[in-house]
Amino acid sequence: MIVDYHMHLRAPDETLDHSLDAVEQFTDVAHARGVDEVGFTEHVYYFVQTRAVWSLPYQVDRCKHDLDRYCDVVLEAKRRGMPVKLGLEVDFVPGHVEDLARALAPYPWDFLLGSVHWIDGLAVDQKPGIWAKLDVSGVWHRYFDELCAAARSGLFDVLSHPDLVKIFGQRPSTGEMGRHYAEAAAAIGQAALCVEISTAGLRKPVGQLYPDGMLLAACRAEGIPITLASDAHVPADVGRDFDQATAHARRAGYASVTAFDSRTRHQEPLG
Repeated sequence: MIVDYHMHLRAPDETLDHSLDAVEQFTDVAHARGVDEVGFTEHVYYFVQTRAVWSLPYQVDRCKHDLDRYCDVVLEAKRRGMPVKLGLEVDFVPGHVEDLARALAPYPWDFLLGSVHWIDGLAVDQKPGIWAKLDVSGVWHRYFDELCAAARSGLFDVLSHPDLVKIFGQRPSTGEMGRHYAEAAAAIGQAALCVEISTAGLRKPVGQLYPDGMLLAACRAEGIPITLASDAHVPADVGRDFDQATAHARRAGYASVTAFDSRTRHQEPLG
């Protein structure tokens, strides 16, 4: 089985398009690329139902869409027999885990992705962001502290792009990375979460899959299951470069992929 469990329901110009026509565009590409099931995971900060959580201009400016409409469209696609799952990409916001949990509780999610994009209000994946405040070791230390806290929060089912911090190709020493990876894998394993193997990193400055092979090996050693992800913001990226993702998984010793239904997971043979 092949799943793509990280994508954003958009038009080809990347504007939000929460419509059945948009769903069909994504599922058509999935079918053509041999992807059996897709999960839509729009960014949580786009939705007015979560407005109380957001303070950064980047988030507030985008927080104007209706979560009910988004969910209704995906659920209608499901009812029509399309191979879709209802998800959301949820930023970890210290101090607001309960607020987010309450806002999201009314909806029938199949799974929730957890992400770390901002630390102390500073972006990890945009510059200058946190990179102007801390050196490389400092950024990595803070990022993995947040990732471990996200794992322990109890809010998520899967951690997305778990080593996003490498996005610009800036890394500390191999020994330091190994310590961060071991701590993260232990926290993720204890929380019984999955991690995604994401091809999005191939389209970023680093030009590599998420996660790094050393981190994926640490996750495998902890018995952490995987999902597959393109992080597609346009239909053309659905299932993109999944030959590399599945090879990456097999090199780490994975033979199965996780599928979700109503936040309950099961394993399927990795296609």
